[in-house]
Amino acid sequence: GELLPSDGSAVLVPDFFSPPEADKYFSALLEETPWEQHSFKMFGKPVLEPRLSAWHADPEMEYTYSGQPRTPMPWNKPLTAVRLACEVHTGHSFNGALVNLYRSGADAMGWHSDDEPINGVNPVIASVSLGAERRFDLRHKRTREVVSAVLPHGSLLVMSGACQTNWHHRIAKTTRDIEPRINVTFRLLCG
Repeated sequence: GELLPSDGSAVLVPDFFSPPEADKYFSALLEETPWEQHSFKMFGKPVLEPRLSAWHADPEMEYTYSGQPRTPMPWNKPLTAVRLACEVHTGHSFNGALVNLYRSGADAMGWHSDDEPINGVNPVIASVSLGAERRFDLRHKRTREVVSAVLPHGSLLVMSGACQTNWHHRIAKTTRDIEPRINVTFRLLCG
């Protein structure tokens, strides 16, 4: 259901994929994704991102992320199948996907918005979670109100409307011993 009280939309579909489907996509993506670990600058020094990632997109769709241009990898079979399911469900098409691998609870993603100009105004972002459950936090940019939800294995979160304009989101670190999680966020880039 809808997670946000106002100023945008974030709808969670907990059982978007059945457990066997979710298991199948998790294994296939884990194996077939060309994982990379990127670094970003913090206080002028390069720091490794606390997760592995890969950028897949239609050819020529470069994406600048954390200040670095990423050249797209071609779509593989599991990613194409997951993309199609998201397109059918949302009624929107997607031409790019950022795939993240959180290897343990120490891997995380800080507060941010997917509000880069290339994502367009009020983008629809379909985020699929596979593997270990993680808590997802949204924080209103003005009021600082925080909304949290657990993202189960096989779930879909669709962020749309003014969500990226008004809210930041993150996956916080946890000291709990947890298994890996793969997250795929599909978006439509305006070239």
